[in-house]
Amino acid sequence: MSNWFTKNKTRVAAVLMIFALSFCFAGCTDKQPDNIYSDNDNWAYLESDMKNKEADLFFICPTVYGGDENTFNMSLDDQEAKASFLGATNMEKGIYDERCRVFAPYYRQAALNVYEMDIADREEYLELAYEDIKQAFEYYMENYNNGRPIVVAGFSQGADLSIRLLKDCFADEDTNKLLVACYAIGWSVTEDEIKEYKHLMFAEGESDVGVIVSFNSEAESVTDSLMIPSGTKTLAINPLNWKTDGTVADKSQNKGACFTDYDGNILKEVPQLTGAYIDSKRGALKVKDVTPAEYPPVLSIFSDGIYHLYDYQFFYRNLQENVSSRVLNYIELNS
Repeated sequence: MSNWFTKNKTRVAAVLMIFALSFCFAGCTDKQPDNIYSDNDNWAYLESDMKNKEADLFFICPTVYGGDENTFNMSLDDQEAKASFLGATNMEKGIYDERCRVFAPYYRQAALNVYEMDIADREEYLELAYEDIKQAFEYYMENYNNGRPIVVAGFSQGADLSIRLLKDCFADEDTNKLLVACYAIGWSVTEDEIKEYKHLMFAEGESDVGVIVSFNSEAESVTDSLMIPSGTKTLAINPLNWKTDGTVADKSQNKGACFTDYDGNILKEVPQLTGAYIDSKRGALKVKDVTPAEYPPVLSIFSDGIYHLYDYQFFYRNLQENVSSRVLNYIELNS
């Protein structure tokens, strides 16, 4: 027996190796199923055509799904919710698509009822939402990016998940080098987060790249909100003058508030609607020239004077111009 083994040890080793590899492959397959984002139906937008666009936009939709007493994340099989999801994406898409191909995944977003919970209780539902976002981004990187500049953008829950994506996937140096900017509008970004994640940088001007752009709009009287709880402070940049201090931007610097529908059409445009400044205590963007009666919060989770739903709309043209400026500056710096 030992003599046979000695003569055939190479063959035996090969058989054992094949067996081991087969076992490992079977185990890995169980743990890593096919990426659901290989199915085009799981994308609101998957613009593979270059279309002479200089950059790519990875866009994360805000919360559109309400949920119920037993449901706290949107199902990817809910066609009604997906229609609202597409509509909400269209409302903001026009800010970015002059320069960017658009990649916007459907995802199991946390429902509105999640935001009625305590912060700690929300996390399991937001983590589920982020699982989808990360998987979609990885699929995009593997199949579509090809070294192209990336704009990451989101609003509200989408902004929260945008920051999570930056903390996680953009910790990779090669990926981080592709970042034009992350427009994480309608959620807070703290100084502590920037210190903890060394690869994160907050915007300091109108054309710096590799940075986070964020602000939260509210009336001058507001002292507490879902995005900026009382006693906390967020980082912010003013979308009218692109300053991070309290310098007041007059409404003459507002190039156009645009109010859009679910097809992305601009139903109404108002040049010089309002000025704004950053409050030194809260870091909120204080909006000066409109009233809560004119622009009510709509959703019950927000009180009067919180202009969260209008973050993009009040400053639409300034943001649109800024996206173009940062993309072109990125290209110039990397040419």
